[in-house]
Amino acid sequence: MTRPMRLRAVLFDMDGTLLDSAPDFIAICQAMRAERGLAAVDDKLIRDQISGGARAMVAASFAMDPLAEQFEALRLEFLERYQDHCAVLTRPFDGIQELLADIEQAKLIWGVVTNKPLRFAEPIMQQLGLAERSAILICPEHVTNSKPDPEPMTLACSQLGLDPAGVLFVGDDLRDIESGRAAGTRTAAVTYGYIHPDDNPRNWGADVVVDHPLELRTVLERALCRC
Repeated sequence: MTRPMRLRAVLFDMDGTLLDSAPDFIAICQAMRAERGLAAVDDKLIRDQISGGARAMVAASFAMDPLAEQFEALRLEFLERYQDHCAVLTRPFDGIQELLADIEQAKLIWGVVTNKPLRFAEPIMQQLGLAERSAILICPEHVTNSKPDPEPMTLACSQLGLDPAGVLFVGDDLRDIESGRAAGTRTAAVTYGYIHPDDNPRNWGADVVVDHPLELRTVLERALCRC
């Protein structure tokens, strides 16, 4: 029997996996409501829609149909505000810094593959001091097809010069797992991210499911033993 390839790299989705960006999203939505004389909504209402992007968050915040005449102006305002405040409250999830230190100590490569536009993702990585540590940052601008298509993962592995079988991709959305599996990487689904209430990461078909970043330490230890 052929042994699985030894792990060479760990790639992360950004929002909801590597970084807790919810506080910035929530602050912007609440500020937009306040400036219109509207009471604050439950933060959870916004957080539950983060995986759906700006459109979903704005729709939830204002209880508005995206097809409504005034919706697009609100969405564009959200994005403009986020451009200026994309890393004010955003921080790595608890345990991520320790996990990254473990990865680096093990002489593994790590990087980010995200559907977040480069104009947001790059400055966030820089402001949090992660840009110089990350081996790669793949955003929608770098590919023709974003996740769940395998193209972003395939591109990342190609640019790193790695066989996908030696890469672990970690994400908090079904599209992350689908992208990784289609590209031939190993996959880890996290439950601590921005999971829609009606969704269940244990049903995504990932190789492993974890509830906290530090649980990935065990996953890495097992993978590193496969020589």
